Amino acid sequence: MNKAHSQPRDVLTPDALGMLAQVARAGSFAAAARQMNLAASSLTYRVRQIEDALDVLLFDRGSRQARPTAAGRVLLQESERLLTDIDAVAGRVRHIATGWEPQLTVMADGALSTQTLLDLAEAFYALGAPTRLKLTEGILSGPMDALAAGQADLTLGTATTLERRGGHLSGVQWRALGHLRFVFVVAPHHPLALAAEPIDESVLRAHRVVAVADTGMRDPLSYGLLGGQEVLSVPSLQIKMQAQLRGLGCGWLPEPLVRQSLRAGLLIARRVAQPEHKLPMFAAWGGAQRGQPGLALQWWLGQLASPVTQAALLGERPAV
Repeated sequence: MNKAHSQPRDVLTPDALGMLAQVARAGSFAAAARQMNLAASSLTYRVRQIEDALDVLLFDRGSRQARPTAAGRVLLQESERLLTDIDAVAGRVRHIATGWEPQLTVMADGALSTQTLLDLAEAFYALGAPTRLKLTEGILSGPMDALAAGQADLTLGTATTLERRGGHLSGVQWRALGHLRFVFVVAPHHPLALAAEPIDESVLRAHRVVAVADTGMRDPLSYGLLGGQEVLSVPSLQIKMQAQLRGLGCGWLPEPLVRQSLRAGLLIARRVAQPEHKLPMFAAWGGAQRGQPGLALQWWLGQLASPVTQAALLGERPAV
């Protein structure tokens, strides 16, 4: 094959990819040329330029029909994807020019309702907005640290981290979501299931506690841990609950998360001498370099202003 000096990126233009697709659909160079109002020789020459640049044969010319070769079929498949991506990018660019962000990252504390977050994501996608949505999970100080580092646009977490981290963020804004109640639970076969209530700290200290590791990078927080107590550290609340269901330890869990297990008798709530854990939750956004919220963030903030949505996030009732 006579090699040309053209590089693949020079010949694989959207017009050229569309032309190759037209040849494949028409089944012959002559038919495709008529449909495109081109001379057959001109069309054949342009296809040959692409083949020379790639150093492959894209169409089998052994008969009057133009059948894609194996290499040609791969290029046609990729071409369809590339052309679709180009159209999608063009559409997103047009929409973003009207105020929609390219991407919105929402980091929520693992104690909040995953179902409600997905309900909100579903409603957001129903808008047909061009913004790409990224949902991530953080524990304790993780959400606020992500906001401070520019790794999240909207964070949902505990107000304690807002107080400790928010003071270092110029321009941060926040909204209270309500209080999330935690209960101290153990498996029925755990030794603390039969301990006299309220269970004293000296008794608790003798038993392993299951704790979720703080995902924050600075000054990690902890709740419900006693000095000298053995700790099983896990990466998520779901794994923490599974560990406690197995009797691997004791500890505090969000009441909505363990509600069904308590009703089924798979876990038992125990009264302890420590104060009740009822954590205030918040939504935070902004910062000195953020500017005005885009349309995607505005939509999420509007949803979070609803008492129904707030209650659903805290597991009190489903969103409507």
